[in-house]
Amino acid sequence: MKLLKTSIVVYLSILSFSSLGDVAVIVNPNNTSEISENDISRIFLGKNKSYANGNSVEPVNTKYGNGVRKEFEDKLIGKNKSQMKAYWSKLIFTGKGKPPKELSSDDEIIAFVAANPNAIGYISSEKVNDSVKVVK
Repeated sequence: MKLLKTSIVVYLSILSFSSLGDVAVIVNPNNTSEISENDISRIFLGKNKSYANGNSVEPVNTKYGNGVRKEFEDKLIGKNKSQMKAYWSKLIFTGKGKPPKELSSDDEIIAFVAANPNAIGYISSEKVNDSVKVVK
């Protein structure tokens, strides 16, 4: 019986992870800059302050606890939650950086990116609509 409960928990965990879907990195549709995976990582780590075309960049995160953020940071940034918090704590303490603005939902991120020509964010790929452009 205990093995059955464990199996069910593992199975449900796998289902909930796979239901997250892929992450879509989005920008304003008027943004014509070329953006690589490396650029995305550097932008969300505060290392790139502008796009390749010279326009300033305004990254936006979703709040911690969101599965999309975990997937984005794990896969595209290559850091887990603890590593990201430590990274930003150090930059904030030394006065060398400030983390991206955080919004509560995919819908808020879509609205922000659609309204700001220099914005970049990420959402669940299931939420993409024609008010934003997918770059990854």
